[in-house]
Amino acid sequence: MSVTVAKSAGFCFGVSRAVELVEQAAGAGKRVVTLGPIIHNRHVVDRFREMGVGVIAAPEEAQPGDTVIIRSHGVAREVYERLQRQDVEIVDATCPFVKRIHGIVRRAEEEGRLPIIIGTPTHPEVEGIAGWCGECRVFSCREDLENWANSHADLKDSAICMVSQTTSTESLWKSCGIFAKKQFTNLKIFDTICRATEYRQSEAAELSRSCQAMVVVGDLTSSNTGRLAMICREHCDKVFLVDNAAELKAEDFSGVSDVGITAGASTPAWIIKEVNKTMSEITNVEAVQEENFAELLEQSIKTLNTGDKVKGTVTGIGNTEVQVDLGTKHAGYIPYDEVSTDPSVKPEDVLKVGDEIEVFVVRVNDQEGTVQLSKKKLDGLKVWDDMAAWVDNKTTVEGTITEENKGGLVANVKGIRVFIPASQSGIAKGGDMAGMVGKAIQMKITEVNRARRRVIGSIRAVASEARKAAQEKIWAEIENGKKYHGVVKSLTSYGAFVDIGGVDGMVHVSELSWNRIKTPADVVKVGDEIDVYVISFDPEKHKISLGYKTAEMNPWNQFMTNYSIGDVVDAKVVKLMTFGAFAEILPGVDGLIHISQIADRRIGKPEDVLSEGQMVKVKITDVDAENKRISLSIRALLEQGGEDAE
Repeated sequence: MSVTVAKSAGFCFGVSRAVELVEQAAGAGKRVVTLGPIIHNRHVVDRFREMGVGVIAAPEEAQPGDTVIIRSHGVAREVYERLQRQDVEIVDATCPFVKRIHGIVRRAEEEGRLPIIIGTPTHPEVEGIAGWCGECRVFSCREDLENWANSHADLKDSAICMVSQTTSTESLWKSCGIFAKKQFTNLKIFDTICRATEYRQSEAAELSRSCQAMVVVGDLTSSNTGRLAMICREHCDKVFLVDNAAELKAEDFSGVSDVGITAGASTPAWIIKEVNKTMSEITNVEAVQEENFAELLEQSIKTLNTGDKVKGTVTGIGNTEVQVDLGTKHAGYIPYDEVSTDPSVKPEDVLKVGDEIEVFVVRVNDQEGTVQLSKKKLDGLKVWDDMAAWVDNKTTVEGTITEENKGGLVANVKGIRVFIPASQSGIAKGGDMAGMVGKAIQMKITEVNRARRRVIGSIRAVASEARKAAQEKIWAEIENGKKYHGVVKSLTSYGAFVDIGGVDGMVHVSELSWNRIKTPADVVKVGDEIDVYVISFDPEKHKISLGYKTAEMNPWNQFMTNYSIGDVVDAKVVKLMTFGAFAEILPGVDGLIHISQIADRRIGKPEDVLSEGQMVKVKITDVDAENKRISLSIRALLEQGGEDAE
């Protein structure tokens, strides 16, 4: 036979904290009483009675000078106020999770919302919660909630707030939540089930599925212990709810090969240890887990200090915070805004229940038994270490520009503010730096001053590095005739400088166009993307001569392709000479109309008939391809009838 003890069996941190507070008070020399049993376990109460700790039922039973401890279940506001009127020292041992629910229902009342509590109406915890708001409704099952809601249809649009008893079952809570979301249009739901309780119940369900018998250890009056037994009975036929080891009977386990042991949150470790030992004697199995209880007890009294780096396990992801079990008496939680340096990241995207994480201790509240944690701060500390390494290694890192200021830009790199001087922004002087805000960029970290929390970055350094790599590649592969797609960077009187991917080459004005041009600006402008080819290059002087005009762009080739002798074309008179007139057929291609071919009569000079800029119809009468000369005639058309002449 094998015996398995659930890892979650025994005190939760809320109960452990309450017990420790009583022990500390008992050793202070004053008379100590608890307002009601400190937890639902008679063995613990009896042990404290032996230590001189009494139990009172009402605040008025306390004597002046007493130390009165409020039990882990908490009390109503009215009870707390009555206690304050007594001449006593108050120690509040209310479970931090329960205390949080008190605040939720109190604020709900202030907002005009009706609190609905899912839990056992007579349970001390629920009575305490209900006592922190004026009016509320308590339901122990979905059926009761449905019946009430159906009989109060007028509340459909009313402001409602719904919470749960910390030890409620997840299935009941979800079922009630599904109904409430459909029933009420103005509903706020707060998932207040203790994740330690949920984990304990989940583990009990899993263990009971694989064991032939289950032993549930705890006080019969304990609500969470009763629920554990109920959950186990859903999966296992033999379930024994025992108060202590003396209630175990060997005959109950006859023929059983696997036994599981779990315990309620109010069950002390020594009772679980005795049950485990007794089961081991019954089954002749060594109590292999005996040492674990000592370890757990040692962990439960571990102290925490602000600034500590600690490891914990994610036990729940709520609406506003992530719960973390640190293995101590404290309830650990990470507010949503302390999960990640990236505000757009959702906690469930980076964390899940069961994850072991390292966190930074922000604040310890021993009175409430809580500890605020931050994953973001610890990640931030690690980033500072990374920053120093990035400077040494000249690493390229990614960031997002968050703002512009008069000195440059500010970027966010893993939650660290990085200043980028204007000279290192990669933007020309007078350029639009504001347009960079919100953009993801790559940069080099050039300086880190951890003491002053100052980091300097450079976008320009990344561009410079990329440009250098591109230059090396171009010079390694360049050859005459190779084509590049480039960008016009600047213009001079003698040509245009073109960036072909990290290296500038020059296109001489004579290589820009086949036509006569006055300046390079007649063909291109700064910023134009053009295709160029290498005419020549000098690696030593780092000079490259580029060509832009191509044979396909040659107007003479276009003329020879598209025109023939005998074609009639429209031409523009561009120059008058004593012997005739030159007319443009295509930009860059002129033909000569000899003075004898201008009219069908004798004329003294060309300007007697023609003027510069005049459009005329001419006939191509001859083409001298070798010398690139074209003869044109108006007279030939006039002799044919003149219908096309102008």
